[in-house]
Amino acid sequence: MAKFNLEEKIEAVIRYQQGSEGVKFIAKSIGVHHTVLLNWIKQVEHHGADAFIKPYTSYTTEFKLDVLNYIKETGTSIRETAAIFNIATHSTIQKWQKGFELHGIDALKPTQKGRPPMKKETNKPQPLEGSEEALRAEIERLRMENAYLKKLNALIQEKERLQNKTKRR
Repeated sequence: MAKFNLEEKIEAVIRYQQGSEGVKFIAKSIGVHHTVLLNWIKQVEHHGADAFIKPYTSYTTEFKLDVLNYIKETGTSIRETAAIFNIATHSTIQKWQKGFELHGIDALKPTQKGRPPMKKETNKPQPLEGSEEALRAEIERLRMENAYLKKLNALIQEKERLQNKTKRR
């Protein structure tokens, strides 16, 4: 489905409001389902042209509960409620309803988006000094340090050998 800019949406709504064309005809001519066009019309009726200017919003738990309570109290449809509360799509409200029915209010709480942060390394309890475990850890650390220094020394000698070779020529 194609994305429509603000002008295209308003133009489609104006065509409907002029009364010369029907919803299904306009929807077919611009390439959307007629229910999408009906949603646009409802949004314009409730909020004017500003209904289509939607920065990213994160809905609070209280707002979600208010929307669900409004549906319950007034008996309006999900699509109508989405238009009244200026929610981009009715499926958002359907997800809230289903989550609330299955998991209660916890399902309405905002969730963290994106990749979870890396966990920090937990500090392992250090073994007591002088214990067998501490001594083994120190021996291992010294072995690694010794191996590192041997490699470094070998690399330096190799570099000097190559430099001497090139100087002789």
